[in-house]
Amino acid sequence: MRVEVLILSLLWPWAVSAQGFAGLGTEVEGFAIPQRGVELSFPSDHGPHPDFRIEWWYLTATLNGADGRQYGLQWTLFRSALEPGDKPGWQSPQIWMGHAAVTTPDAHYFTERLSRGGIGQAGVSASPFLAWIDEWEMSGDPSGEMRLTAAGPEFAYSLDMVAKGPLVLHGDQGYSVKSQAGQASYYYSQPFLQVRGTLDLPDGPMAVTGSAWIDREWSSQPLSDDQTGWDWFSLVLDDNARVMAFRLRGSDDYTSGTWIAADGTATPLADGAIRVTPVQYASDKRAEIPVTWHLEIPSHGLDVKVSALNAGAWMDTSFPYWEGPMFVSGSHVGRGYLEMTGYR
Repeated sequence: MRVEVLILSLLWPWAVSAQGFAGLGTEVEGFAIPQRGVELSFPSDHGPHPDFRIEWWYLTATLNGADGRQYGLQWTLFRSALEPGDKPGWQSPQIWMGHAAVTTPDAHYFTERLSRGGIGQAGVSASPFLAWIDEWEMSGDPSGEMRLTAAGPEFAYSLDMVAKGPLVLHGDQGYSVKSQAGQASYYYSQPFLQVRGTLDLPDGPMAVTGSAWIDREWSSQPLSDDQTGWDWFSLVLDDNARVMAFRLRGSDDYTSGTWIAADGTATPLADGAIRVTPVQYASDKRAEIPVTWHLEIPSHGLDVKVSALNAGAWMDTSFPYWEGPMFVSGSHVGRGYLEMTGYR
C-alpha cells in the first residue's frame, strides 16, 4: 500500500457503519446544514460545496454491447471534509475517493482511487464542468454533451454522452429528507443521458450504447441513530419514465423517491408511497444480499420485480457495498441500477 493511501485510510472520516459509509458521520459542528427553501443554482451547483461535510458525483449506466450482451457501468467521485471550507495545497481538509466498475453477466470489475485535496490530484470545477481523480474524468455540460473516462487493472472505458431531458430536483425542489427526524440533503439528478462508447475488458474492446444517470448530493447531517443502511434504485422504464426510490433501513424504515415523467416532470414520492420487499438473496462471504426485489408504487400503477444482472456485483473497496445493474419486469419493463449499503 502506498504511504499516501495508508494515510488517507486513517484520516477518512467514514467508519464501517452505515452512517459512516453515508459519510454523514455523527459530528456536524461548524459544517453547513441543508435548509428547506434554498434554490439550487446551475451551473454553480455542479461544483463542490466545501462547507458541507460530504458530497458525491455519481454516474451509473446500463449498456448494450455489440456482442448482444448487456453491461453495467459505475463512475463515482466522493468528497469528504475534515473541517469546513478549503485551503490551498496540503492544508486542504478535503479528501477525495473515486470508484469505477464494469459489470457483465458473469464478471464484476472494480477499482478505487484515494487522494488528498489541494494538490491537483482530484477535484471538481463547475464551469466548465470537470470532475477528476488522477486520469479519471467526467466533463462537459450535464444539460448537454459529456465525456467519461476511467481505468482499472482489468478494465477501462470511454463514453460520450448527451442529455435528452432536463435536470431533476428531488424532494422539495432539491431538499431531500432522509428520516422522520428531518435529516436532509440537497439532491438532484440528470437521468436522461444517452451513451455511446467503448469498454476495454480482458476479452478485448466492446462497443456499447445505452443510457446513463448522474446523481448529485451533498449534506452534513448524520442519519438517524437506528438507520443501518439503504437500498437505492434508479430505473428507466419502457414508457421512458424514470423512477428514483430509496429505503433507509431502521426500526421504522423510511422511504422516499421521485416519479419522473418522460418529459422530465418530477413528482415527489413521500414516505410510505413506495413499497420495497426483498424476494431472493445471494450468499456472499461478506453478507446475505437481496438481489431480487418486489417494488410497488401504487399511485403510479408500478408493480414490478427488479432482478440483478449479476448477483456478485460487490464493491469490495475500502468501504464495501453492493452496486449493480438490474432488470425490471411486471407492470413495466425496463433497466436500472441498485445500490445497497449496511449489509454484513
